[in-house]
Amino acid sequence: MANIVEVRNLKLGEGIPKICVPLVGKTNEEILEEAKFLKNVKFDLIEWRVDHYENVENLEKVKEIVKALREEVGETVILFTFRSKKEGGELEVSDEYYAQLNKTVSETKLVDLVDVELFTGDEIVKDIVETAHNNGVKVVMSNHDFFKTPAKEEIISRLCKMQDLGADLPKIAVMPNTSEDVVTLLAATEEMSTKHANRPIITMSMGGLGLVSRLAGETFGSALTFGAAKAASAPGQISVDKLATILEVMHESR
Repeated sequence: MANIVEVRNLKLGEGIPKICVPLVGKTNEEILEEAKFLKNVKFDLIEWRVDHYENVENLEKVKEIVKALREEVGETVILFTFRSKKEGGELEVSDEYYAQLNKTVSETKLVDLVDVELFTGDEIVKDIVETAHNNGVKVVMSNHDFFKTPAKEEIISRLCKMQDLGADLPKIAVMPNTSEDVVTLLAATEEMSTKHANRPIITMSMGGLGLVSRLAGETFGSALTFGAAKAASAPGQISVDKLATILEVMHESR
């Protein structure tokens, strides 16, 4: 089994897959309102999708709201994510600004994890990873294909490359067009987690067709899943309450 990654009070890679809930507010008020709402929700960590934020291209304003968010959520684990438009996000920025944004936020030490997209370019990725690790921030390295499911070997290859580039948590999300595509993703997850991974991995098949992959992580080897508290940030996310219940039932049945 892959090694466990510890972040604050959270152990990723053991037991029930951890539940991550996205914050997708556009304004400071919306972001903090979403964070307050989560106090009555069962989940494990927050993903702040900063690509939704109206002031994302202003580093000082980003730092200010990160500080306010940390004060609001206390010891809750925060994953900081700028999802590029080409991988399903809200906005496209230059590679230079993408690197600067992630490095600046890592240097605040107010977030626990940053998401770094694999295909940003190896040198940029290494630079962000180095800055994050130097500031005690873990890295979720990610790749998203909203159109298809690559072959099993390609999925495994991408996850292995993430490991090689220093990811603490390699992550891939793919779109199924057939039920066979879902099986491909699950088979790749199982093979990666049992034969190649030396750290926890995160995988999912998106949309309604791929929903089973969000629920069966403990069976196949995915350490984290995403659920919606108010608004979903990707196709196929179900409500966090339903997700928690199903994960517990599946855990108890093992």
